[in-house]
Amino acid sequence: MRVVITGSSGFVGLNLQKYLADEYQIQNLSIRYVADQSITFDSDVVIHLAGKAHDLKKNTDSQKYYEANYKLTMQVFDAFLTSNASIFIFLSTVKAVADSVDGVLTEESLPNPKTHYGISKYYAEDYILSKKLPKNKKVYILRPCMIHGEGNKGNLNLLYKLVSKGLPWPLGSFQNKRSFLSIENLCFVIKELLYNENVASGIYHLCDDKTLSTNELVNLIATTLGKRSKIWNVNTSFIKYTARIGDFLNLPLNTERLSKLTESYIVSNEKIVTALGKSLPISSQTGLIKTFESFRTKIK
Repeated sequence: MRVVITGSSGFVGLNLQKYLADEYQIQNLSIRYVADQSITFDSDVVIHLAGKAHDLKKNTDSQKYYEANYKLTMQVFDAFLTSNASIFIFLSTVKAVADSVDGVLTEESLPNPKTHYGISKYYAEDYILSKKLPKNKKVYILRPCMIHGEGNKGNLNLLYKLVSKGLPWPLGSFQNKRSFLSIENLCFVIKELLYNENVASGIYHLCDDKTLSTNELVNLIATTLGKRSKIWNVNTSFIKYTARIGDFLNLPLNTERLSKLTESYIVSNEKIVTALGKSLPISSQTGLIKTFESFRTKIK
């Protein structure tokens, strides 16, 4: 089976290539949005990963999100519809639905994205779903939550560095639960979709089976490092007051960052697990331990 992967040089793309390399003919397509460009495929499957990731520093021009995540996806999907490829997999995000979650996020939740990143991904989803699909083709829109694994960059790295330096985690009084997604579980799902004919086209949320709190993450990192975790239960009112001061003085801790560090974001993977008829291979804790161990190897 011939598989085209766009965005193959990114974190997900590099891991997915390794995962599929032994069984599939992988064709890497380096592509970015150019108006009126012509795209052709000579493959059985198109996996569209290319796009603009969420810029946590907010330095990205908003137009870049719509070009990379929406307009490019339109071009790639139109090319798929006119090609001989029978499967199209689009990597979207849970942020196309919600930036904050009250309860559990499912595929039935009404989309209400707030950022340019989430809105641009939602536009791409909407375009794909608006097209009439030929009977011989299938389309899967995957919405992963926070993906982690070897080569991962982001908040987990920052948390790991804090614990590895022996610094205390001062937000222990905040109780939250978050969903994560091991890169191995993501690759497993994609591979299953390539040959499992019983999985219907549609939108699927992706996450590991269990949620973890930030305090549990700190303990898990400390265990990986062979250290004792240091969690301070500082009064939440004092922390929130300090964060408000940070808004005015441009300190590392401000109200937005505090929210990101302490909010809950729970996602359900029930739909994809039921559709596949099998459990995901890597547990939440096992996947995170592997990720943290890869951080330790890199630091050494």
